[in-house]
Amino acid sequence: MNTNRLFTYLIFFLIFNFISSLSAQNNQLRAYTLEDGLSQSQVYDIIQDEIGYLWLGTQGGGLCRFNGDEFKIWNENDGLQSNYIHSLAFVNDSLFIGTKNGLSIKTKNRFTNLEGPRINKICLIEDKIYLATNIGIYEYRKSLGLIKINLNTKINTSIINDIVFDGRLFWVATNKGLWKLNDIKQNAGIIERHSAYDFTAAIFHNNKVFAAAFNQGILVLNTNAKTYGNHWIQKPVRVTNISVHNDGELWFSTDNDGITIIDSEKYREKKKINRKNGLAVSHTRKSILDRQSNIWIATSGGGFYKYFQNNFVHYDKNTGLKGNRVYAVHNAKNGIWASNSEVGLVQIDSLGIHNIPQEEQLSEVKIKTITSDIYGNIWAGTEGKGILFKKISQVDSVFTDTIQNIEADKDPIITTDTIVKTVIKNHIIDTDKGLPSNWIRAIEVIDNTIWVASYSAGISRFTYDSEKKRILSLKKFSGKNGINDLHIRDMKQDSTGKIWYATQNGHLGYIKKNKVTHLGNVLKQATAISSILFHKNTIYIGTAGRGIWWSDLDGDIAFKKLKGRKKPYSDNIYQIIFDDKDNLWAGSERGVDRIELNQSNDIVDIFHFGRNDGFLGIETCLNAVTKDEQGNLWFGAIYGLTKYQPTGTTKATIKPSLYFEEVEVAYRSVDSIRLSVWANSNHILKLTPNQTELSFSYKTIDLDHPNDVEYRWRLNNSEWSPWSSDHRQNLAGLAYGSHAFTAQSRNYRWEESEPIAFQFFIDSPIYEKGWFQLAVLAMIILFIGGYALSYVRRVKQKNKEERNRLEMKNHLLSLEQKALRLQMNPHFIFNALNGIKAMGTSNPNRMNNTINTFATLLRETLYNSRKDYITLDQEIQTLKHYVEIEQLMASKPFTYDIVVDSDLDPEEILIPPMLIQPFVENAVRHGILKGSRDGELKVQFHTTEEFLHCTVLDNGQGIFQSQKAKTKTDHQSMALTVTRERLESISGKDSLNIREIMQNGNSVAGTEIAFKIPLQTDY
Repeated sequence: MNTNRLFTYLIFFLIFNFISSLSAQNNQLRAYTLEDGLSQSQVYDIIQDEIGYLWLGTQGGGLCRFNGDEFKIWNENDGLQSNYIHSLAFVNDSLFIGTKNGLSIKTKNRFTNLEGPRINKICLIEDKIYLATNIGIYEYRKSLGLIKINLNTKINTSIINDIVFDGRLFWVATNKGLWKLNDIKQNAGIIERHSAYDFTAAIFHNNKVFAAAFNQGILVLNTNAKTYGNHWIQKPVRVTNISVHNDGELWFSTDNDGITIIDSEKYREKKKINRKNGLAVSHTRKSILDRQSNIWIATSGGGFYKYFQNNFVHYDKNTGLKGNRVYAVHNAKNGIWASNSEVGLVQIDSLGIHNIPQEEQLSEVKIKTITSDIYGNIWAGTEGKGILFKKISQVDSVFTDTIQNIEADKDPIITTDTIVKTVIKNHIIDTDKGLPSNWIRAIEVIDNTIWVASYSAGISRFTYDSEKKRILSLKKFSGKNGINDLHIRDMKQDSTGKIWYATQNGHLGYIKKNKVTHLGNVLKQATAISSILFHKNTIYIGTAGRGIWWSDLDGDIAFKKLKGRKKPYSDNIYQIIFDDKDNLWAGSERGVDRIELNQSNDIVDIFHFGRNDGFLGIETCLNAVTKDEQGNLWFGAIYGLTKYQPTGTTKATIKPSLYFEEVEVAYRSVDSIRLSVWANSNHILKLTPNQTELSFSYKTIDLDHPNDVEYRWRLNNSEWSPWSSDHRQNLAGLAYGSHAFTAQSRNYRWEESEPIAFQFFIDSPIYEKGWFQLAVLAMIILFIGGYALSYVRRVKQKNKEERNRLEMKNHLLSLEQKALRLQMNPHFIFNALNGIKAMGTSNPNRMNNTINTFATLLRETLYNSRKDYITLDQEIQTLKHYVEIEQLMASKPFTYDIVVDSDLDPEEILIPPMLIQPFVENAVRHGILKGSRDGELKVQFHTTEEFLHCTVLDNGQGIFQSQKAKTKTDHQSMALTVTRERLESISGKDSLNIREIMQNGNSVAGTEIAFKIPLQTDY
């Protein structure tokens, strides 16, 4: 092949590559049409308000408001003057709507209509509102309505399309020329027509006026030079609107060729946005730049478009694919291979998209997995038709070319050339050739070995002889080999050569050296494992509804869920892949998430990409993801194939702004105030006492991520509410006084807005006012004053008598308590003296010791009986002396033990005197001395927070057996009765508990007496 022909082919390939790449950039245009809720496809004007809403004026569909996701529509049924809208403008908090029948003004949800001619443009110049109409210029004044401004006769009868003010002069674009005026008022001076063409639009930018003449091009007038000049830009023509975007780019909307972008300094064309780039129609009306750096394009017949820069390139049926659904995608040596709906494969390389002819027997068959071998051959698994093996080889082709010799007498020159030609030979490997199943889920090619996972027949391994078209060395792995769940969803090889598989029922396992290790349900949850991914000796699995899990491959497999401050936008994980920067990408039904992880596999940050971010495919397809040699990621989705091209620059997010939309008092909107002025100001809304129910509506508009904005609020200085999607709060039953309602929002990046506050005051009713209450109180005091004085005198006299009576009663009670104590003392003394008398003749020494101890005891008893309370230590000493006397007088020996279990010192605890001695005496005389065993006496004290507890235990014959032998006049019974009365007066009823201690269930082993008294201390 000669040089000219090679050059021709090269030029053709370069042009084809350029056109393909250019057409693939339609991802920068996102269309909004009737299917999205737009009321009419002809959008003649588009503006953005201070909150962030887009407002659209349509031809026949009325007025639309757009928040990035939903439309709200107003038409003639809602009070709009006409459904045919040509111009929109915001003035303060009112929307001015120019219609074919005049002007409508929307304030809140109320329309004010002013009849007039068709309004083509609403211009705000020096605090005045000028209306460019079909019959001259009008001015709107709030008090007078629409006022016709009489200027030159030709201007008054012209169609006014635009009005521009350069700081000194007014430029009026009409169908009869471009007019220059020094003012717009009656009898204005310097009225001059600059050019007599049909001017449709004008703009003032960088000291220049750019005015579009419909068929002549763009007239450029330099306003800061000695002369205006008369420079014309020949194209574009048929301009409908001029806007300035992106640091000096002039965007010309036309009615026949989309939008032309021109450099405002050099006047050279930079780009066109038309049907070749993805616009549905060529008739454009306007373009605006929103706060988030998106450009919105209004069209006549195609709805409106969002134009934005991003890192995505989208391919679909309109840009070369056979269909929109991409079930599988794979990066091979010769480019990207994708499965395209049910119509076969496509190949994408530097030359563009190549449609691969489909095998007849594979028509209408889904190809769900694609891979390649080391030779670049393609292996594709189908649903129901086995495996498509495309063997790709290179062969030499000889071309001859004959060139006619210029000299007539010489033979033509014959040249030959050899070029390399690619030949693809298809093989179908199915059950007829020994494949266990025709339903293929995943394929892995390792050297010359092919691993195939089927839908329900397990995994098989084989080699393939393409010459003989035979399967060799087939090895099957199924339930017999240990794969307990055959419903396989994904299969991958790790760095050690293990073949891992994941199943529909959440099972995981691997095959190594022909041995199956089935790990079972590794997540212990009923969820399918959709994807397997290996990265840096870590296994990641994506699940259907449970998010992403990971585990180190070293040691035991133990999965943990990916967690962090943020969560993925969906837990239905269809695809997972790592990019070259170690970011994990997850595809779901909502788009894709870029997940930044730290070294501990904690989620640091998440970036979501949906339709508004350029990911137009939306719902990704199972495991249809790959990465090419340049680090680009390719995602297969139900609406096409999307390529992500990593770059150093990404679209920056802006801090969200929050605005009050409405304040309602008692369910009625407060229309008398401008909420934008009252927010975060010193203005206070005064409310009456019965106006205690308020509702606040507030909104942050994020046109890129409208459904990911969250809000929180608080009243006064209370805690913030949890973040939620609610942007309206109803407050009822508010207290009287001053209040401040505060709200805050955050966007999908969790960047928080500045809080906005609204102050209000609820007046209290007259009966709660201080002066009224003081007056009523004074009247009451005066009214009852005289009665109170006499009542006090009577009460004093009555209290004096009552006090004398109570003092007498208290004195008698005190004497009664002392008498009760004295009832015990004579009986005790009598018993002790009788015992001493008995010792006089038999044991004089013992009698002397007893007398000394008795004297000490008697002195202590007499001393203690004069007191209401003694310390527990004093009571214990008295008990010891008493028990020692009993030991000296007893006919048989016995032992005793007194134990105190308390954190308090016994000297700090107070106890009534002679309270325990009767119980001890009863235990010794009627228990121990009358029993047959060696006597044991134990007295225990312990304290709780409120009571002092005492227990007296003996091992005598038992109290109930002893009482049978006593008479009713027994002195000890009298002492017990008196002591019981004392306890009841001190501690209440049932404070004393007496029981016999049983041994072996039927014999008495002694008596236990327990009681409690209120704990008192001396501090």
